[in-house]
Amino acid sequence: MSVEELAKQRVIYGIEDRPPLAESVLLGLQHYLTMFGATFIIPIATASAVGFDGAQTATLVSLMFFVSGITTILQTTWGNKLPIVQSGSFSFLPPMFVITGTVLANGGTAELAMQELCGAIIVASFVEIIIGYTGLIGEMRRILGPITVAPTIAMIGLALYGIGMNWLMQDWRIGMVTLLAMIVYSQFLRSKNMAFLLFPVLLAILTGYAFAWLLTLTGAVSPGDAGHVSTQLVKDSPWISLPKPFMWGMPKFTVSFIIGMLAGYVASMIESVGDYMAAARLSGAPTPTKKVISRGIGMEGIGCLVAGIMGTGNGTTSYSENIGAIGITKIGSRYVIQVAAVSMMLLGLFGKFGGFFAGMPQAIVGAMYCALFGMIAAVGISNLQFVDLNSSRNLFIIGFALFMGLSVPAWANTVSIDQTLPLWQKTLEDVVLTIAKTGMAVAAICAGVLDNTIPGTDEERGLHIWGSDT
Repeated sequence: MSVEELAKQRVIYGIEDRPPLAESVLLGLQHYLTMFGATFIIPIATASAVGFDGAQTATLVSLMFFVSGITTILQTTWGNKLPIVQSGSFSFLPPMFVITGTVLANGGTAELAMQELCGAIIVASFVEIIIGYTGLIGEMRRILGPITVAPTIAMIGLALYGIGMNWLMQDWRIGMVTLLAMIVYSQFLRSKNMAFLLFPVLLAILTGYAFAWLLTLTGAVSPGDAGHVSTQLVKDSPWISLPKPFMWGMPKFTVSFIIGMLAGYVASMIESVGDYMAAARLSGAPTPTKKVISRGIGMEGIGCLVAGIMGTGNGTTSYSENIGAIGITKIGSRYVIQVAAVSMMLLGLFGKFGGFFAGMPQAIVGAMYCALFGMIAAVGISNLQFVDLNSSRNLFIIGFALFMGLSVPAWANTVSIDQTLPLWQKTLEDVVLTIAKTGMAVAAICAGVLDNTIPGTDEERGLHIWGSDT
């Protein structure tokens, strides 16, 4: 049966249905595999940015999966109660790179960078909790229309353009094999086999890993080379790795870092609202009301708080990948998602699991960046389908926001603060520079201010369609 024919079938299991346990485990495993690639790339990226060693990276990977299980159970049980997996978000990576880069540039350690990062995530999570549970998210949907959201999300991918190819070229052979596999699996073979439709990221990573193993076994790469694969980290990793709060030490709270992190929260919230609508539609659930949306965003804030306390270095958000899986499989049961969440928690306790992926060559991660962050940029731009692109007003705002989102960080990274200034002035400059270094924050500010001050009709701004689902 073709993918198109599957899409026309009715829902097999509705949102409140409880399939048999054995079947639920298999269906939950499918959801888990769908989000697998993105979930472990995020801690790998964070670990690389702060300079973690292999053992610390393994711990961070396991921790991310454990927290993902906890936050998914919270969301599906007490949050929006929709069948949506919760895990780390790419939206938090741009401010993460700014924060960790600033700490390390000033002589800080990897642990200090994580403490600052977790502190920013913890404090900023309260903003999301307030926006959710007070119902402010409904007002934000109008203020942050598609003209603001498009360049903001696009900058998540574009701001990291300097990383992808640099990491891929750590070993160009492994990197190119992984990137070509990703292109072939996700674009050319997706309609040929269900595995390529659901798991292109995972299959591409395994292909790159297998090729790296081949080069290692044949001696084409030597120990110490970027593409060398070692089993030592797996051997050294414990069988059971028990997570604990404040894994990297007590968090630090720096005002400028907290404000910079808020840009990631805004992008995450707006994207999640769209995910709620899609998940409800595909699972046969009623269209989420403003109350359901508010409760979901509030619970995502609580999830981010948990992630910050546990030390993942990232927040949590709803996963679009799993919503796509619902559309294909027609399995809309939140019980299945809860079973998947328990599986994620158990796997997060398995230390050697994190050790296996912590030893992955950086070239594979770089290849994933080239594919995934390009896709994220395109997803952001796709929001412009709602607006009038023949309007010179809109074109100016969009172009200006994108250009400034790239140009301002390039300037800000060359500026240093005069340490002889009074404390209040140094703090103010630090806040401004941190925001200026975060491309998605700059794009959001430029687009948001201009879109809400330059005269334009709702039809011109796309708000007549944008707000119709809330």
